[in-house]
Amino acid sequence: MMLSPDQPDSDHPWAQSDAESVLNDMKVGCVSDEPGDGDGKTRALAPQTLSREEKRRRRRATAKYRSAHATRERIRVEAFNVAFAELRKLLPTLPPDKKLSKIEILRLAICYISYLNHVLDV
Repeated sequence: MMLSPDQPDSDHPWAQSDAESVLNDMKVGCVSDEPGDGDGKTRALAPQTLSREEKRRRRRATAKYRSAHATRERIRVEAFNVAFAELRKLLPTLPPDKKLSKIEILRLAICYISYLNHVLDV
């Protein structure tokens, strides 16, 4: 690969910010020094096949995937917190508006269910 001063920097593999993608491009997109069809052109080697884990890792590294994952996680946590708030409303505490941690809510729910079972059995 011959470098010329009039080439923009973005055409060079080292101009990319992601070091892993640069190394991968160097491995996969290697150019042979042998002439191709006799016209002086070089030919690229066939890209190596990636394992399932490597493909998954690359997909997860994209900004779009990370953004979608963060959105799903926010929705999951919000649903989790709503469920705890609804459970908290059903539990008797003094004062009624006392802030409880999630573990306190679960322990109080266990005790309350146990109490209700005891009342039904008597």
